[in-house]
Amino acid sequence: MGRFYHNKWFATLVYILLGLAVIYMLLLIKPLLLHVWQFLKAIITPFFIAMILSYLLNPVVNMLNQRKVPRTIAVLLIYGVFITSMTVIIMNVTPMFMNQLDELNEHMPQMAMRAQSLVDGFNQNQMLPDSVRTGFNHSLTKLENSISMAISNYVNQIGNTINMLFVVFIVPFVAFYIMKDIQLLEKTALTIVPKDRRKVTVKLLLDIDTALGNYVRGQLLVCLIVGVLAYIGYWAIGMPYPLLLASVVAVFNIIPYLGPFFGAAPAILMASTVSLKMMLFVVLVNLAVQVLEGNVISPQVVGRSLHMHPLFIIFALMVGGEVAGIVGLILAVPFFAVMKVIIQHVVLHYVRRPTI
Repeated sequence: MGRFYHNKWFATLVYILLGLAVIYMLLLIKPLLLHVWQFLKAIITPFFIAMILSYLLNPVVNMLNQRKVPRTIAVLLIYGVFITSMTVIIMNVTPMFMNQLDELNEHMPQMAMRAQSLVDGFNQNQMLPDSVRTGFNHSLTKLENSISMAISNYVNQIGNTINMLFVVFIVPFVAFYIMKDIQLLEKTALTIVPKDRRKVTVKLLLDIDTALGNYVRGQLLVCLIVGVLAYIGYWAIGMPYPLLLASVVAVFNIIPYLGPFFGAAPAILMASTVSLKMMLFVVLVNLAVQVLEGNVISPQVVGRSLHMHPLFIIFALMVGGEVAGIVGLILAVPFFAVMKVIIQHVVLHYVRRPTI
C-alpha cells in the first residue's frame, strides 16, 4: 500500500486534482476577485509604470554614478534631459499631428463615400459567390460595431481624466525615489530572504535582468526606428497622413510577429480609399520595413537575449491577448520570459538539488 502512495503517477494525479479544485474555487469567487483586482489596479498602476520607467533609465543613472556623480544628481540630470527632449519632440510633432487630424476630419466624408463605392462594387461583382459576399458584409458589419464600441468606451473613460492626471503627476516622483534609493530597496528586499537563499536570489534577479534588460530597452529603440522608416516610406509614396499611420506602425511593432500586421492594417485600409496602386505601395513599404527590422535592426539592437522558441512566443501572445487584450499582447513575451527564468531556477536549485 505504501508503495502505491509513493508512486509518481499517483502523486501527479493528486496534484492535478488539487489544481482543479483550486481553479473551481477561484471560479466560484470570481466576482469578488474582480472587485479586488479593480481596487488594486487603481493603486498599483502608478507604481507599475514608475518601475518600468525606472528600469529603462536606471542603467544611465548607474553609469553616471560609477563616474562619481551622486545618484540624486544623476537622476535629476536624466530627468532634465528627458523632459527637455520630450518638450522639443512634442513642440515639433504635435502641430503635425493636429494638422493631419484636421485634414483627416475634413476628408472623412469623401473617404467614406469612396469606401462605400468600393463595397458596392464588390457586392455587385457577379463572379463572386453569394457566400463570399455575405461573409464580407458580415465581417464589415462586425468591424464597424467594434470601432463604434471602442470609440464609445473611450468617450466613457474620459470621466476618469482626474485619475489619469493623478497617475501622470505621481509617476515621475515615484520613479525618482525608486532610482535614487534602488540600492537601499534591493538591500531591504534581500533582508526578507533567508541568508542561505540570498546568493541564489541575487543570481535569479541578475538572470531576469539579463533576459529582459536588452530586450525591453532595445525593443523600444527598434519601435522608434521602425516608425521613422515607415514615415519615410509613407511620405515617399505620397500616402496621406504619414505621421499618424507611421506612429501606429511603431506602437504595434512592440508586439512580436503579430504587431506588424496590426500596424499596417490602418494604412492599408486608408490606401484602399485612394487607389489599388497605393495599397500595393503601402504593402511594399511595410514589407521592406519588416524585412529590415527582422534581419538587420532587431538582431543588432535587441539580439537573441530571450532564447524563446517562436512557437512559445506565439503561445504567449495568444494567452496575453485573451487575458488582457492589447496590453496583454505587449506584456506577454516579457512576462513569460521572466516566468521561464524563475522556473529554470526552481528546477535547478530545488527540484534537482542533490540529496545529502
